[in-house]
Amino acid sequence: MEIKDLSKTIKPKTDQLNADDLVGGSITIKIRDVKIIESPVQPVSIFFDGDNNKPYKPSLGMRRVLVQLWGDDGNAYVGRKLTLFRDDNVKFGGEEVGGIRISHASNILKATRVLETVSKGKRKPITIEPIIEAIKEVFNESHPKWEAGIEALKSGKTTLEKVKSSYIIQDETLAIIEELIKTDSNE
Repeated sequence: MEIKDLSKTIKPKTDQLNADDLVGGSITIKIRDVKIIESPVQPVSIFFDGDNNKPYKPSLGMRRVLVQLWGDDGNAYVGRKLTLFRDDNVKFGGEEVGGIRISHASNILKATRVLETVSKGKRKPITIEPIIEAIKEVFNESHPKWEAGIEALKSGKTTLEKVKSSYIIQDETLAIIEELIKTDSNE
């Protein structure tokens, strides 16, 4: 008998990311859009890559954390990343109902202590860890692997997508690479 992943069968059917969506563990999201709507409870929708139009709608406490970390310009959030997790201790109306909290954020240089409002007049410190990403090298004609890279592309040993995922390639350089590959394939 084949073992199946049952986590897909317990997802709630709503228009937003829910704490129950994170029963299987935390997720790291890359923000693609931030919208403000007229809603007294959840006025901010954070859309992210792969969200299936179910945005993360941060609580008031998590919105305050975001503003402390990144400032109040929601447009600047696009392209940034957050790690979200389910916290069973989150209270709503005095009852523990579970909720989504932020554990990590990109665009901060070190672990950052912020104050989160947990109830009226009561704040507690939480620490948001940085999301550390590998720094990519710029790939251009002066790169030591330029010639070997072009040869690997021409011979089919690698693809342009793989090179683009490993290096920063500026538009002008990309045009040169594409021309070199095209020229070689036409000969």
